[in-house]
Amino acid sequence: MAYKFTTANFEKEVLESEVPVVVDFYADWCGPCKMMGPVVDKLAQAFEGKVKIGKVNVDEDVAIAQKYRVASIPTFVFFKDGQVAQTAVGAMSAAALEEKINSLL
Repeated sequence: MAYKFTTANFEKEVLESEVPVVVDFYADWCGPCKMMGPVVDKLAQAFEGKVKIGKVNVDEDVAIAQKYRVASIPTFVFFKDGQVAQTAVGAMSAAALEEKINSLL
């Protein structure tokens, strides 16, 4: 299961993480986000211990979404050593997302 990142834990869980982090910016009402949900959860299990994968609800944590200039959802932001390594916007295949995650390792 993917982590739930919030304003309260974002710095500790994402920016100070010892391992790379993938943040899925989503909203409950977003169709493509719902489609990506099971893919994100599956990859979170597959990469457990190597990459931390979690979600930020843009309706609940607006400040984080604004800080990373999230204009469309889903947006995936890939962090390595507390810095943004890359960003991807929109739904994608599990294989495409997995390839992007592997590029962090």
